[in-house]
Amino acid sequence: MIAALVLIAGSLLVGTDGFTWIRYAAAILALIVGWFALQAKHWWWIPVMLAIAVIWNPVYPFAFTGQLWMGAQYLAAIVFIAAGLTIRVRNAEDRNAARGRK
Repeated sequence: MIAALVLIAGSLLVGTDGFTWIRYAAAILALIVGWFALQAKHWWWIPVMLAIAVIWNPVYPFAFTGQLWMGAQYLAAIVFIAAGLTIRVRNAEDRNAARGRK
């Protein structure tokens, strides 16, 4: 949900120097959500999150502008919300209890 908020708020900064920070945050949060998807065995989210991390990467930025970039911001926010609603990772205590460990 934080990533969706970052992307929606960052849509105000598209085309400015401050948007670089939005790129960093979106790319890093996409990798984090991708890691949770891997842990939850929701493999189908991994390529989606990697695509977001690549498109929003600040190191080698894509030269998107205007309406295309604004649409991508909102689309990625929707993807983050959907991922947040579907990806569930059990905590370590529950996993250990299921295995009979303390």
